[in-house]
Amino acid sequence: MRVDLTKKPYNLDEASIAWVKDTINSMTIEEKIGQLFINMGSERTEEYLTGVLNNYHIAGVRYNPGTAEEVYDQNKILQENSKIPLLIAANTEAGGNGACKDGTYVGHEVKIAATNDERYAYEMGRISGVEAAAIGCNWSFAPIVDLNRNWRNPIISTRTWSGDVDLTIKMSLAYMKGITESGIAPAAKHFPGDGLDERDQHLSFSVNYYSKEDWDETFGKVYGSLFDAGLPSIMAGHISLPEYVKHFNPDAAVQEQILPATLNKYILTDLLRDEMGFNGLVVTDASHMVAMTASMKRQDMLPTAIAAGSDLFLFFNDPDEDFQWMLEGYQNGVITDERLEEALTRILGTKAALGLHKKEKTALLPDKETAMATIGLAENKKIAEEVADKAITLVKDQQDIFPLNVNKSKRVLLVNVEGHKGGFGALIGAEQVRPVDTLKEILEQEGFEVSIWESTEERINKLPEEERAQAIANVYAQKRPIKELVEQYDVIINVASVQPNTDQRIQWPASKGTPDIPFYVHEIPTIFVSVQAPNHLADVPQVQTFINTYDSKPFTLQALVEKMMGRSAFTGISPVDAFCGFLDTRY
Repeated sequence: MRVDLTKKPYNLDEASIAWVKDTINSMTIEEKIGQLFINMGSERTEEYLTGVLNNYHIAGVRYNPGTAEEVYDQNKILQENSKIPLLIAANTEAGGNGACKDGTYVGHEVKIAATNDERYAYEMGRISGVEAAAIGCNWSFAPIVDLNRNWRNPIISTRTWSGDVDLTIKMSLAYMKGITESGIAPAAKHFPGDGLDERDQHLSFSVNYYSKEDWDETFGKVYGSLFDAGLPSIMAGHISLPEYVKHFNPDAAVQEQILPATLNKYILTDLLRDEMGFNGLVVTDASHMVAMTASMKRQDMLPTAIAAGSDLFLFFNDPDEDFQWMLEGYQNGVITDERLEEALTRILGTKAALGLHKKEKTALLPDKETAMATIGLAENKKIAEEVADKAITLVKDQQDIFPLNVNKSKRVLLVNVEGHKGGFGALIGAEQVRPVDTLKEILEQEGFEVSIWESTEERINKLPEEERAQAIANVYAQKRPIKELVEQYDVIINVASVQPNTDQRIQWPASKGTPDIPFYVHEIPTIFVSVQAPNHLADVPQVQTFINTYDSKPFTLQALVEKMMGRSAFTGISPVDAFCGFLDTRY
């Protein structure tokens, strides 16, 4: 059996090991199969939660977002009614807001890395841990340790530290230190590593095409460093690693080579366990993602994931169906007794390493009043403001435009720049207030005269439906003299707020020759600010001044204005190649 509970990351004593073994021996086969699942709850009612526990014997949950009080109450019901203590996971990728809606957002990983100070990675971990533990969480699907090596990759655009191996290790270790101080087990993701393919494994396949040697020096070095530091768990990604498959089996068929890691024994057993010696827990990424579901029938996919080396299967589709298929996989020998016991040993070993077995069910959560008082503290929000001040990055400035002041640049035009409007970003991450609206308010408070450009699309949509077709046809005939722009505005600020999900590219309107697109960079001082994805220079290489803020929080935009007005220095250091590998973007 490839697990040793006396060694890291468990470091269990004899009594704790005995609890793990005795608990496994006392389980029915149905309870053992149930322990392979992490559920995504669809409700928070006691009836639903106890029903899941009693019917499916789950190992843990990763819940839908809610307020601190909602999540606390949910977790209290779960732990007090579960026969075995549960792993309760949060998604604290950017702070405590990944544990509860009212938790503290500190900053996306790329923003933290732009400070070039691992203290803020530690603080993000610390704040995440304090707030997640307060509401009963004990596990987190973070940090993200993928390497941003392809600017076209939309999944990890802001969600990982960097493309630099050493910086990624430094920031990840600091985050781990911070979050483990509160008894939260981090799960680094997404093994064997995202950031090379430009596709989204939610919707398509994804490949890490590095050679064995290149992988060892990059992703392998990152994970190896975290393993040495005692990383307790990883999330396996639906990402294939064909060159390593061929290393273990030169005759491997193409279908084996492209099988995602979550289903690939060569990656999760031969590489991760045998070659790298990882002793900790492995959970799959979400099982609804196309890169996994399109690999084989779901009936086969469930037991194959466990047989390949995943210890936990993330999310039911239909609970009855999935549970039965996993059970049949065991009964048919796809999951062997040895493999099942190994997975259960790691699952329960992780729970024991967290000390869950030593507490009464009613003591697995802190006192509620005390817990609620730790959420969203002012001193933690202050850390987020510090991060914003230190992270904002002046990527290039070829026109010596700063500082802005109302004497020379009083009349400001703001242009809202958009990307693809569909996908998860539109449903989950959509902004309630546009950044241009927030920026207008801040600039006006400073005494600037600020206008927001109404795009051609917006104006046409206001017309009666019978007039729209003609208006669209006349787009190219409705240009204005350049002098109108020059005479009307002193500076134009383009603000791109493109959620880096599925597609992070700017989607330009058809109205070339209007302020929608910054064609006028040689006519009028122009600033381009990206408040989300850091790679927009590929789409606007012509702009002479480009700034990355990494998010559009009001305190970030306030810090941006302070810098543009010369009251604060631009200190951020780009952790990614903001020039996207192009020559023209630099000039």
